[in-house]
Amino acid sequence: MASFSSSEWRSVCEKFRRAQNLSEIESRKDPDNDPFRSKYNARELLKEIYSDLKNFDMEENDSDDNDVDQPLKEQQSDGAEEVESGNGHAGDSPAGLRAVKLGVIEFYLGLNHVETEELSAGAEHLMNCIKLLDKCKISQENVSVFIQARNQLGILWAGLDEIEKAQGFLETAESMYVRYMKEVGQPPMDLTDFFMVEEEALSQQERTKRFEMAYTHTLYYLAQVYKNLEQYERAGRYCHSTLQRQLQFNHFVPLEWAINAATLSQYYITKSCYMEGRHCLAAATVIASLAGEIPSEAAAQENEAECEKREQLRQKEAEIARCWIKYCLNLLQDAKKLLEDNIGELDTDRQAELKRVRKQEEEEKERGRKSAVLFGSSDTFDSICSLEEKVSCVLPLDFDEARAVFLTGQAHVTQAKEYFEMDGHVTDHIEILQDHSALFKALSFFEEDLERRCKMHKRRVDMLEPLCRDLNAQYYLLICRQLQFELGETYYEMMDLKLAIADKQDELDTHTVKKFNHLCASSMKYFQMFLDSIRSPDGKFPEKLEDEVLRPALIAKFRVARLHSRLISPSPTAQLENLSNSLHCYNFMVQYCQENPEARQAVETELELSEEMVNLLPLKINRLKAKLVSSN
Repeated sequence: MASFSSSEWRSVCEKFRRAQNLSEIESRKDPDNDPFRSKYNARELLKEIYSDLKNFDMEENDSDDNDVDQPLKEQQSDGAEEVESGNGHAGDSPAGLRAVKLGVIEFYLGLNHVETEELSAGAEHLMNCIKLLDKCKISQENVSVFIQARNQLGILWAGLDEIEKAQGFLETAESMYVRYMKEVGQPPMDLTDFFMVEEEALSQQERTKRFEMAYTHTLYYLAQVYKNLEQYERAGRYCHSTLQRQLQFNHFVPLEWAINAATLSQYYITKSCYMEGRHCLAAATVIASLAGEIPSEAAAQENEAECEKREQLRQKEAEIARCWIKYCLNLLQDAKKLLEDNIGELDTDRQAELKRVRKQEEEEKERGRKSAVLFGSSDTFDSICSLEEKVSCVLPLDFDEARAVFLTGQAHVTQAKEYFEMDGHVTDHIEILQDHSALFKALSFFEEDLERRCKMHKRRVDMLEPLCRDLNAQYYLLICRQLQFELGETYYEMMDLKLAIADKQDELDTHTVKKFNHLCASSMKYFQMFLDSIRSPDGKFPEKLEDEVLRPALIAKFRVARLHSRLISPSPTAQLENLSNSLHCYNFMVQYCQENPEARQAVETELELSEEMVNLLPLKINRLKAKLVSSN
């Protein structure tokens, strides 16, 4: 066997350079009828390099690489046991350098096969790479190859839905990075370093950047793995770390980064971590702006590239705005849950108590948590902090605080609707309006003036009623049901408010009675529309309700029962009819739950009241009948 001369080594390096060029640049130009032509040519060059390396004497016994050719089935593992690998050759020894060079070529052959959709062969080459390096101690020479081979195997197995196997490889890669940084900490060699002539060697800064980028990918893939395993808290942490590192090392695409940060905010919101959620959204808004200004409509009409850019920027901006809406809505709704009493009204004693203790607690929480979650570089940090200051991350405790959150949410509603118009984005547009309605509903909880609260609900009716009227239930049945039920509830709340206002008056005037009856009738209309939508095509109401409509349907029946009994009429005949209708609905509730005992749990409170009314209403109806008879 011969040893490399300078000219021979330059020839090997040139082959490697050509293989890289074919894979990364020329492959983009391959024709549709031969999409992998350049990849296949690169593969042949890599095989030649591998053969060259095997044939030249690297001062290592031939027996050291006998195991490279073992069958794939003997080499595959879940990767989890490999954390302690690498207790053999020193990385900078002749044997160690030989192993890492062969390992790098096995890595690129594996990547090549994966990219040409030959996954089994790709996995085999990647496992060969790992077996070669398992004979070596982790060092500056080989740690990048160790990590990147496991990253690729993690991606490969995750793509085949072998999530736990992917998890093993990726967690091993993570452990290797942590161990290396603790024990060595110096910028390691890059995979390409081994096949570069001295004058082309990478700088220490570039090596560090590539190594850190590989580890960032490890964290990103682990975030996806944990999400698939439904380990959402771990997934959130790893996603956050990935985003932090992408900014830190300036390796990100602004719009993609912004959408990922906005998506992460929704996870934090579900955990009521509003400081973290706000920070993600502020960062998303600032980083998205780095993608440039939205081209004008005139520019978009003249230039296809400008048209695509305008569409993409407007869409991403609107998607981030929708995440802001959810942030504001959840903040208001969580505050309502915290402050409401057992009948859903504002508990003023609780409100006063929370105001006393809040300031001190929030300051302590922020000091302890903020340093761990911050995004941004020196260029963006101030902008992110400035945006954060414009919206609270603390649960509002009174109307003024709630209104500030509401106005932020409403501004983002306007922004989101500019892109998600009814024409072309029906479902998205309606969901935004439903969120807008929910913002008004949440704000109304904090309003003490009953008339103003009623006007807020009227705003909800004004935005939802035209949708319900114009939408085709044949194509949008689920949305129509949602709108019908919400409109029934909204009119019902308005009826309750008008009743509370009327109770303070000595005598009801004709206008008030007319308005009250209108609210009752409107609520009944929409609840009945919802109930009718459940009927079969021949008009029959189902004997057994589906789980997704069980509670809403029974609640609608209960509401209609109460509304019938609330209608005001001077006519005893009309009163008798209303009470009879009410009794009929209460009877339905009781009878359905008797025939379907599993339904009782869904409507325990309403059922208890229905059972009472089934006993009380007949007495009232009989008294009214008696009164009618005596008057005749």
